[in-house]
Amino acid sequence: MRKYFLILSTLTFSTVFTTAQEIIKPNVKTKTSFAIVVDNLTYQQTKEEIKAYQKSIEKDGLGTYIIQHNWKNPDEIKSILFQLYQDKKQPLEGAVFVGNIPIAMVRGGQVMTSAFKYPESSKWENSSVASDRFYDDFDLKFDYLKQDEYKNRQNIHYYQFKADSPHYIEMDIYTGRIKPAVTGEVDNSVEQIKSYLTKLVKIREENNPLNHLIASTGHGYNSNSSISWGNELLAFRTSFPKLFQQGNTIKFLNYRNSTFLKNNLLTELYRDNLDFAYMTGHGTVDLQLLNGYPDTSSPQLSMVNVGRYIRSKMRNAKDAGRDLEKTKTDFQNSLGLNDKWFDDAFDANTINEDSIFNQNMDIHAEDLKGVNVRVAYLNSCLTGSFHKKNYIAASYPFSEGKNIVAFANTVGVLQDLWGTQLLGILQHGARTGHLLKKTAFLETHILGDPTYHFTASTAKEYNSLFSKQKTSSKEWKNLLKVNDADLQSYAITELAKTEPENVFSKQLVEIFQTSPFDNVRTQAYYQLRTYNNEDFIAILPLALTDNNEYIKRKALYDISDIDGNRYLEELINAYINDQELARIQYRINWNFQFIDHAKAIQLLKEKLEGNNQIYNSNELLAEAVRKLEYEQNKLSRKIVDLTKEGITEKELNSELRTLRLYRYQSMLPYVIAILKDKSKPTSNRVNAAEVISWFGLSTKGNQIIDQLNEIVKTESNEEVIYQINKTKQIMKDASKRQF
Repeated sequence: MRKYFLILSTLTFSTVFTTAQEIIKPNVKTKTSFAIVVDNLTYQQTKEEIKAYQKSIEKDGLGTYIIQHNWKNPDEIKSILFQLYQDKKQPLEGAVFVGNIPIAMVRGGQVMTSAFKYPESSKWENSSVASDRFYDDFDLKFDYLKQDEYKNRQNIHYYQFKADSPHYIEMDIYTGRIKPAVTGEVDNSVEQIKSYLTKLVKIREENNPLNHLIASTGHGYNSNSSISWGNELLAFRTSFPKLFQQGNTIKFLNYRNSTFLKNNLLTELYRDNLDFAYMTGHGTVDLQLLNGYPDTSSPQLSMVNVGRYIRSKMRNAKDAGRDLEKTKTDFQNSLGLNDKWFDDAFDANTINEDSIFNQNMDIHAEDLKGVNVRVAYLNSCLTGSFHKKNYIAASYPFSEGKNIVAFANTVGVLQDLWGTQLLGILQHGARTGHLLKKTAFLETHILGDPTYHFTASTAKEYNSLFSKQKTSSKEWKNLLKVNDADLQSYAITELAKTEPENVFSKQLVEIFQTSPFDNVRTQAYYQLRTYNNEDFIAILPLALTDNNEYIKRKALYDISDIDGNRYLEELINAYINDQELARIQYRINWNFQFIDHAKAIQLLKEKLEGNNQIYNSNELLAEAVRKLEYEQNKLSRKIVDLTKEGITEKELNSELRTLRLYRYQSMLPYVIAILKDKSKPTSNRVNAAEVISWFGLSTKGNQIIDQLNEIVKTESNEEVIYQINKTKQIMKDASKRQF
């Protein structure tokens, strides 16, 4: 924990619970403790099941509280959890929220999500993030805003990050949610919870090591790059080497394998002995998206795809009330189609056939009734939206099968996140909560029991070590010597807390240069990134030539944010030498927006003109020059759009918000000028200050903060002052955030 910020009431621990809160203390004395937090109504109807759950956890060596109350807001719960965490005799290591527990919807913290960038001027329920980091990271500071005004959302409460709150995540405890989906008019949540807890207690008795795993990849992810997919396969080989031995199974499913990945994937998920499923793909609140139209080089199948596409567009146009003849004419002109392509768009039989086809492309809640995989990891957007009544991730633990844990996200997520980070600790018996604690963004959550772990001879040892509030360097140095990639990676995360930066930074460079494990090199890279020091700056060129595609990819993200011109030659070399890497080329083209275009073109000409060692050198040069010239013109237009006379308040806010993603450092002087201009509307100035916060990794970061300090000295607008102070904090914390 970074620091204790919470100001507790002067009530003693025993009197905290005199306001109708009931606490049942652990039945066993253990080094740490766990808390089952439940609402009063659910507890009264599931008392026996919850006590059986408590007994099961305690049998596993973890003393467990049961805390029940008619909760009014999240702060009530957070205060209790923090006090239990501070208990020196049996400090809290985790908690689970059962039933109708208040949900914190946080605002002003989008930099702490992996990808979410929704305008906060939109509806609050859409532009806020449902996050249990409110409960499990005690250093984060919030201002209470309001309770949701709608009757069926009274358990939702909105909070704003304080300006001086840390703006990175370092969870103090792990958490989980046992919250069913409600799909009909009748709320059967209690019955679902009773059934879940009953099967959970039974499954926790299993002698079940992690020795059967699948990983699946859906359509449209990471540019459909087969090399990115292959890189993920290598990560599993590194994390789970024993699964490739006889007697164990590890399978890799890809949308390319069949027209309907769903059939193969569900067959695996229904396997009685499947332990872990890692599923990458797009998602919505109630769907896992698996397939697009089939990839094909066959003219006949291509025509079938076009037919389905046209029929869907015509039906969408009809549903939206658009002019069907105009829609038809537009597609005929753009695709060169004759009338016959449109003849059966509204034919009943064809509509039924297309409906069945579309249904089979995705996983729906009703498909998951019998899933047996014990732990499911949904690396996709929105599937874990527990603030909604019906969300698909709940269909895993609340199925009739043996699933008891699902990892999922409450908002959209970045495709390029490090989803396989530390997964290997699960095979050593680490509780699923320990994985969440090290890898979570604001949106990442466990649905189900966070204390669940697979059977392993090392389970007690590692769960004890991972749950300690205070540890020594010696313990982690010993773990770093273990010949296991993810245990070494875990040790790196802890040594960063116990070792001086100037010492450990040098060791991390050595690890990055010499480790044979891709996962360990990635962890070393990430830890160096948190320092954002000269050692990190120095290894970026090496990262761009690493044999691990993911390390290259993340280095390109950081180079873009730090200063692409500093690494111009390395960028050009990667453009030339890594043409086969689709996702790398995508990120290089992204970087082309922000570099000195004239210098880049000159360097490209020096390396490619007349170079007969590169087969298609002329084509590569022409394509890069075309792209760079386009980006130069686009930048000029953006500057004009941002600074033009007569721009409206709404238009200027829109232009400013685009810079959260398109981080042109060359445009910062114009943004700062808007911030300083007191004749501008407050919303424009606040948005300008907020946009600057996204440039925290820039080599100009300290200069920018100095400018902000000067501006705030003469500023009287409280909204602007708040955002400037918040921006400074966000920039200071930039390198410490997950990547």
